[in-house]
Amino acid sequence: MSQALTFPVPCAVGNLDSYIQAANRFPILTEEQELELARRFRHENDLEAARQLVLSHLRLVIAVARGYLGYGLPHADLIQEGNVGLMKAVKRFDPERGVRLVSFAIHWIKAEIHEYILRNWRLVKIATTKAQRKLFFHLRSLKQGFTAMSQDEVGAVAKQLGVKPEEVVEMETRLSGQDVALEANGDEEDEHFAPIAYLADPGAEPSELLESREMAQMQDDGLKRALASLDDRSRDIIQRRWLNEGDSATLHELAAEYGVSAERIRQIEAKAMQKMRGLLAAAL
Repeated sequence: MSQALTFPVPCAVGNLDSYIQAANRFPILTEEQELELARRFRHENDLEAARQLVLSHLRLVIAVARGYLGYGLPHADLIQEGNVGLMKAVKRFDPERGVRLVSFAIHWIKAEIHEYILRNWRLVKIATTKAQRKLFFHLRSLKQGFTAMSQDEVGAVAKQLGVKPEEVVEMETRLSGQDVALEANGDEEDEHFAPIAYLADPGAEPSELLESREMAQMQDDGLKRALASLDDRSRDIIQRRWLNEGDSATLHELAAEYGVSAERIRQIEAKAMQKMRGLLAAAL
């Protein structure tokens, strides 16, 4: 059995630099020590062994998170998300596979950081498919400098990543847009000179346009399904009262046509509207 290591209980630290210094003081495990701890956790559910595995790899998370500082997100938040990935890796690590924990954990750490960036980086919230995410992160590392890519560079990157050149151009546009802050971060006087103060159409931001378009489509599809759920009379009343172009029918006009009172038409309309609201709310 390997010699036991001393892992002090982590205490609160005042800032990020103090945290990094504390993390770097935890000892690095040898392969034998790592194997012993991993077996204790896997076969005996020894939480102290799991704690030592996590603490000994905190410096790895810090190093990985440092590579994502270019996205403009706080280093501390990136480290925190990476630590979540590290804990998931320790939980799933199989010591009998002959692979060191560092090689296994780095994929989980990066995955958690990637998810955090995609959730919080405004310009790539619409990069939701697997292909778009791959292009986003690869393009960030492949692009040289901050200038626009030439046509030859776009073609080379597209060929290397196996995507269309126009997809590279679109993602590069999103990436380059992050360099200017939309809102002021300083004094109130700076607010008058921030882009948000003089943009002509704040609703024209690409991701907002896409979200609006998708929401409109969802609402349109939901409305069609909601109308289809009504009986013929209720559907006709709603259509002619609210959805027809031009003048809408009055309660009295519909009452005369259906041979009932205007109050009855109002009741049918209210009941149908209530049913449609419930269906639309469930669809969104």
